[in-house]
Amino acid sequence: MSRPMNRRQDNHKISRELFVLTYGALVAQLCKDYEKDEDVNKYLDRMGYDIGIRLIEDFLARSAMRKCRSYSETVDVIAQVAFKMYLGITPSVSCSNTTENEFFLMLDNNPLVDFVEELPPGRSSLCYCNLLCGVIRGALEMVHLAAEVTFVQDRLKGDDVTEIGITFPKRLEVKKHKRNK
Repeated sequence: MSRPMNRRQDNHKISRELFVLTYGALVAQLCKDYEKDEDVNKYLDRMGYDIGIRLIEDFLARSAMRKCRSYSETVDVIAQVAFKMYLGITPSVSCSNTTENEFFLMLDNNPLVDFVEELPPGRSSLCYCNLLCGVIRGALEMVHLAAEVTFVQDRLKGDDVTEIGITFPKRLEVKKHKRNK
């Protein structure tokens, strides 16, 4: 008996839809548990951070990535490899300053909001997808890169695009190793 070739893709899609629906239920429950949006945002960020510090091992093992030499290379890997691997999307990347330590990921399609049309009433400061910021921050910290990760724009709040800002507070030092003779 043979299996259809596209069965794995169907399972991936079902898993993604299940994750998105489960995430929506989680955010809805957090909104019931916490009165303030800031508390929900902090909880989602912390949850994402915990996921990120564990997810980086899987990412490094599955992607066989080499060490990035610059912040821009790091952000490109996040956008082109990690987002594609785990969410099936590839955000575009832009750098906003000359010191090359501040970047923006523009998500044309955010799979976490596939079944969400708008924020709950009275929750205008809720950052629905704040989990993503925590995941990125946690994963970067595990490879010894401190970063501030925030949502700059969000389609759920009426913006034209969903945009995540990543700022590296320290200038990246490229160490040159001396060869032993």
